[in-house]
This record gives sequence, C-alpha cells and structure tokens, in this order.
Amino acid sequence: MIKKQELSAQDAITEAKRYLNNAKDILREKGAKEGGHYRDAKYIKMAGHTAYSGVLFALDHYFGKKGKGRKDVDWYRVNLSKEDRKILDSFTTVYEQLHLVMAYDGVGHDEVVKIGFREAERIIAWAETRTEAA
Repeated sequence: MIKKQELSAQDAITEAKRYLNNAKDILREKGAKEGGHYRDAKYIKMAGHTAYSGVLFALDHYFGKKGKGRKDVDWYRVNLSKEDRKILDSFTTVYEQLHLVMAYDGVGHDEVVKIGFREAERIIAWAETRTEAA
C-alpha cells in the first residue's frame, strides 16, 4: 500500500478528485433524490464523509506531516490561514456542510450538497495549483 506522502503531487490530486467523484456517484446512484432532497440518510452520510476525505487527502499531501498526534480541524485551519484566507473560508464551508451537516446529520438538501461539493472542488483545485507551482 502506498502512503499519501509517497504519491506524486499529481497522483495525490487525482486521488482527491476520485474521492469527490465517488461521493457524487454515491448520491446519484443511491441517494434517492426527491423534490430537491436526498432521502437516504445512510448514503448522504457516506457521500459527505467521502467528499470531505477527498479534501483532506489533497490538503494532507500539500501540507505534509503534522508531527506528533492526529491532525484535527484546527490544524487545517491554522495552516490554511497562513496560506490563503479565501481557501480557509472554503474549508470552513466544507467542514460544516460535508462533514457536520451531511456526514454526521445526514441532511440531504440538494443546495447543501451543491455548496459542499463546489467548495471541495475549489480547495482541491487550489491544492493542485499550489503543488504544480512548487
């Protein structure tokens, strides 16, 4: 098994995008969308977690290892605040919409999903641009 840090920058971004595409597929295929809401909480939660994991995958590769202990949301916020305040805002949205609202609460309003996925794509694209420039 290849560890995140052993991947090339492009492979890490490709993997992060794959996570996000998998999340979209989960909702499309199993989310049971009716009238602007996804109805199956199990798949809403799964999609939210998968998309959020993709964002973390891209950021983990970009920022590297923390050192001791596990990374938490504050670690990402501190690092992003040093790099780009607008992406920090996107990360806050992703954390709230994908991780808390979808993955924990199972809320499947299609606007929540769209916002979360849009901001996830923005963060992954940001990480891609930054890793290409390095």
